[in-house]
Amino acid sequence: MFTKRLRDGVRRGEITTSVRIWLRPRVSVGTRYRMEEGEIEVDSIEPIGFPDITPALARESGFLGVLDLLKVAKHGKGENIYLIRFHYVPPHIKPNPPIPKSKRSSKKIS
Repeated sequence: MFTKRLRDGVRRGEITTSVRIWLRPRVSVGTRYRMEEGEIEVDSIEPIGFPDITPALARESGFLGVLDLLKVAKHGKGENIYLIRFHYVPPHIKPNPPIPKSKRSSKKIS
């Protein structure tokens, strides 16, 4: 789950990367994960090292800088760093049900 301050950026498609420090991957490529309304679909996950966590990557992930990112990225006793790329899938809008023939207007439009 994303911290609340990042969720709007994720929904707008501005944030499409996340850095996580885990013991092992906790997400799978191609899987969708619920996020309030809508879902996140994981496009890729790759192991990276600390030198790969640059200020540019931190900003791309929605953070002010590397330290800000690292405060959120570590989960439990994890030591492995993963770069996750994803995209937001908006909630499905249910189509309006068809209008029964008995309630349709009988007037013809010319």
